[in-house]
Amino acid sequence: MVIRSDLEGLSDAAARRALGGLPRSDYEVVIKPLRYRTSPHLAARCEFEERRIVLQVPVPFRPFKEPVIYAARRKRGRGLRFAWASESVSFRLRREVLRFLYCHEWMHWYLKEVLGKRSAAETACDRFALRNFRRPRVSAADADAALRRRARARA
Repeated sequence: MVIRSDLEGLSDAAARRALGGLPRSDYEVVIKPLRYRTSPHLAARCEFEERRIVLQVPVPFRPFKEPVIYAARRKRGRGLRFAWASESVSFRLRREVLRFLYCHEWMHWYLKEVLGKRSAAETACDRFALRNFRRPRVSAADADAALRRRARARA
């Protein structure tokens, strides 16, 4: 897997170490700075046409919290209304941001390129990233477990 860092102060080798233990994709991974106006936040994208995953790290980096929506349940009644399940996640290090963003975008890649499904499953991608970004080793089996949320909840 090709990993390239355009982020000042983070070499390609350091980026490779930060993402170590996470599942590999056949896309290029590019790490770029994210300049923000008021507060740091998460930003990344999976560019399927270019076969590239872009991870953006807030610059200047300072610890921050971000709400992560990992599940939705449809509410009764007319129209499409949902009850959202979320968790506030503290990001203290750039490494944590990189790992969370990569896990999230890798899941989009996995859905489209490996499973042949639509890749727009935001809650499943967030659920996978939330469960796994701090773990030392992550595999495709962990991604499959994140997709089976409903079956496991009923059992």
